[in-house]
Amino acid sequence: MIGPQLMQPVFDLLDGLIRDYGDILFMVFAYVAIPLLAWVLSGGLRQKLFRGKPAPHITIGLYIPIGRQSPQPPPLPSPIIGSEPDPFPDDDGDSFAA
Repeated sequence: MIGPQLMQPVFDLLDGLIRDYGDILFMVFAYVAIPLLAWVLSGGLRQKLFRGKPAPHITIGLYIPIGRQSPQPPPLPSPIIGSEPDPFPDDDGDSFAA
């Protein structure tokens, strides 16, 4: 395994290149990445990898149930007859008292 002392000149070189030419390197990367992505998305990489062999096909299925109704929630419990609900259950009259 290469020690950190032997890799330090390489790191210094890369740091200097990025410091001095970082904006130019970024623009080159951006202009190269766009055609490369277009080529990969159009199938160029697949043709190159599977030359003479059948390319695998990926099928993505999406199941959307049509016509099914969502389950109904259970009915609310019936009120107790003869009892009046308390209109102010948290009756803290002195909650803001000093």
